[in-house]
Amino acid sequence: MLKSIIGRSSNKQNADMESFFPIRPDCQQHVPKTRFKPKVGKTLSERRWNAAFDKDGRLDIAAVLRRIQRGGIHPSIKGAVWEFLLGCYDPNSTSEERENLRKKRREQYNSWKEECKKIVPVIGTGNFVMAPLESEDGEPVESNGILQPNCDDESDKKVSQWKLSLHQIGLDVVRTDRALVFYENDANQAKLWDLLAIYTWVDDDIGYVQGMNDICSPMVILLKDEADAFWCFEHAMRRVRENFRSNATSMGVQAQLGILSQVMRVVDPKLHQHLEGLDGGEYLFAIRMLMVLFRREFSFIDALYLWEVMWAMEYNPNMFADYASNGSHEVVATKLSSKVLQQYGKYERKNVRNGRTDQKSLLAVFLVAGVLETKNKKLLNEAKGLDDVAQIMGDITGSLDAKKALTEALKIHKKYMNKARN
Repeated sequence: MLKSIIGRSSNKQNADMESFFPIRPDCQQHVPKTRFKPKVGKTLSERRWNAAFDKDGRLDIAAVLRRIQRGGIHPSIKGAVWEFLLGCYDPNSTSEERENLRKKRREQYNSWKEECKKIVPVIGTGNFVMAPLESEDGEPVESNGILQPNCDDESDKKVSQWKLSLHQIGLDVVRTDRALVFYENDANQAKLWDLLAIYTWVDDDIGYVQGMNDICSPMVILLKDEADAFWCFEHAMRRVRENFRSNATSMGVQAQLGILSQVMRVVDPKLHQHLEGLDGGEYLFAIRMLMVLFRREFSFIDALYLWEVMWAMEYNPNMFADYASNGSHEVVATKLSSKVLQQYGKYERKNVRNGRTDQKSLLAVFLVAGVLETKNKKLLNEAKGLDDVAQIMGDITGSLDAKKALTEALKIHKKYMNKARN
């Protein structure tokens, strides 16, 4: 009888999850199985979230982090909580202060959108382009029946580079999370395209790179207001932006691949040596995992769970002040009280205690190392070349448990810190 009740409860939880992010019927057989289920007493619920604010709207971030690290966030409040985890808002701010900041950010976003719309009028219309707007030599092209207006900026290099990226964004948008019912709606695809186009206009230093769509998509789904979704994405990109920087000779993600190589050399020298012998010591097979934070290895819901627990573990209460000052905010090195340390995530707290500021936002690297460790025997016994390594690593899609992967990552981090110290 008890098993029957538990079974019915489990099925109801799965149905609840699917109601938040429904899968298209024709895709249900082809998407990874979802393992995350909200657990009473562990998952951050809407009731617990609302109770974490005082009368002025200040957030008890320590209590929130504890909950998230234990059981993730209920889908009904993910968007609102992510804004804090990513440093969009200071937990010590009042409701009024946040509302004023939100208003300013929405105005800024709408200003950028209007600026972009003057150059490419299709922006904000619910349509988007998948064919080039201009040729490589800067000549305008009629695209999807939309003629681009002549303007003084046509010869401007920034405008030209931006316009060249817009059709690639469109091609990627139609491939993004296409198993979800949400993207059956053309207006939602157009919203994702608008947001990526405007981000690419604002961050012209790096521009658009494939994979940004995978990071942006959940924000579009979770936050109804387009400007709020933009700022959430913009803050998420601050953590991984350098991974997308590339030129003719190098990729930004190589810095993290180098750290992964260093970690594996310390925690599993035998496996590292084996991979080096296969010409895989640069760990290029891990690029996708690090670029899009395991989006392809997990189901949509499990990937969101992985992100939010990872962000909670890496959380630093100085993040908002650091972002607001463009990195010039200085934290005076003092011994922090136990109460203050509780406002740090589990992973970041260890780094602060050990004085290792060089370990910031590197939990993803330890996640990859953890996955390699779980495949240690298979890689050592069956990998005779890089194709075998890629095959073995590719087979993990849909078979990983996000919670176990995070636990393993923390173990690898501890092992690495201990060995590096010695």
